[in-house]
Amino acid sequence: MMMRKMGLAAMALLLLGGNAPAQTGGVRQGAAQKDAAQQYGPLRPGVPQRVDMQWWQDSHYGLFLHMGLYTVAGGEWKGKGGFGEFIQLNNKIPVAEMREEAKRFNPVQFDANEWVAAARRAGMKYIVVGSKHHEGFAMFDSPCNDFNVVKATPFGRDIIGELAAACQRQGMPFGVYYSLGRDWDDPDCPSNWPREGGRSNDWDYPNERAKEFSRYFERKAMPQVLELLRQYPNISILWFDTPGYCSPEQSQRMIDTIQKYRPGCLINDRVGNGLGDFITPEQTVSGGLDPDPWESCITIGSSWGYTKRDTVFKSPEIVARLLTDIVSKGGNLLLNIGPTPWGTFPEKAVANLDAVGRWLGTNGEAVYGTRPWRVYGESFVREKIGGKTGAENPDEVKDETAKGTEPDIRFTKKDNVLYVFARSWKAPAVRVQDLLLTPHESVKRVSLLGYKGKIDWKMDGNGIEMSLPGKFRPEVPVYVYKLEL
Repeated sequence: MMMRKMGLAAMALLLLGGNAPAQTGGVRQGAAQKDAAQQYGPLRPGVPQRVDMQWWQDSHYGLFLHMGLYTVAGGEWKGKGGFGEFIQLNNKIPVAEMREEAKRFNPVQFDANEWVAAARRAGMKYIVVGSKHHEGFAMFDSPCNDFNVVKATPFGRDIIGELAAACQRQGMPFGVYYSLGRDWDDPDCPSNWPREGGRSNDWDYPNERAKEFSRYFERKAMPQVLELLRQYPNISILWFDTPGYCSPEQSQRMIDTIQKYRPGCLINDRVGNGLGDFITPEQTVSGGLDPDPWESCITIGSSWGYTKRDTVFKSPEIVARLLTDIVSKGGNLLLNIGPTPWGTFPEKAVANLDAVGRWLGTNGEAVYGTRPWRVYGESFVREKIGGKTGAENPDEVKDETAKGTEPDIRFTKKDNVLYVFARSWKAPAVRVQDLLLTPHESVKRVSLLGYKGKIDWKMDGNGIEMSLPGKFRPEVPVYVYKLEL
């Protein structure tokens, strides 16, 4: 994964850095690039003109799945731990050893139908699954490269194909992740982050200046994307990562190819060079309302891929708070889990997601199909941000999401309804300081989703005070009031 941040001040500073220069060959044509804005282009994509994004913006909540050859090790290599999907880079594992590792990839309990069913139970409305991560190992049957799950493993089954079919059967929109500009198996994949060669395979292929990105692009990246489009006709999202040395022409060619074979397919901004349909901040959330389509990708645990030592999973309350914060600001939450080497989801992750799914079963009308209100909410104390700082490995997992459970308010709207989320509320009454109603608007009726009794309420100027029944204490303490205007 590659870090993307979206705070307004940070974004302004990054945008001042300008676009990446055109690069048509290897690393020698852009080695002086240093900051994220120069490497990857501006954070904001162009105004979407190709596609209807309403289904995606109505969905608000999707499942991200990171499973690859790195999953086999489970975060440990030769007695050392602390690794996830970067295990090959951090341990400088030779390509030959990774190909031997592929002989241990055998997730015999994998059931595509159950994976999709689990996402549906969790209230998720689309799935994005990794088809090739930075190690260069394809999770589908790739005719152009034998380093894939079908040809190189004892498992011998097409995981992407089975998931695509299961999504089609269950009516779940299906997307694939593809590491575009980083591939440790390929000799022609240079890197420019956080320095020249900083994320390259320099142990098998040490001559960074001899690497020509265009050779890799033509030999592997473009052919594999074409294979995905041709082999799995229900792909509705292509979620790229690490564009690296993609030139503007290559990024545009990728978009044109996808548009030709899959009209309407959404493409994220990491196709590179300021292109794409939506912005993808990583492990962080916008600080305020943002009118552009955006999606925060956040992992439920401590890494993107499975690690056997990971015992810290975001609680249902924290996930619900993340979701409602993001939706109140106009975005989507793409929540990640890393399946186990056996092909199952970690039990704790499933339990937490199921609890959020039950909460959405009661309160989903305030999430799905909604848009932001005039402000995203009211906060009473500064939210606590927890997790790793990522100073040494800036493009690995770096969690800058809120971990606190301080009571606060968030809003969404749909037609003539204003939804008020009282998050982690403990007091016997919920007070909103200012609903920002116009002189022509008034509250006509108030109800509490999931509660069959009457809610007492009174206006105080443009504010409102609503009772919170003492005996109504649901599993996830995020209460949703429905205000009919």
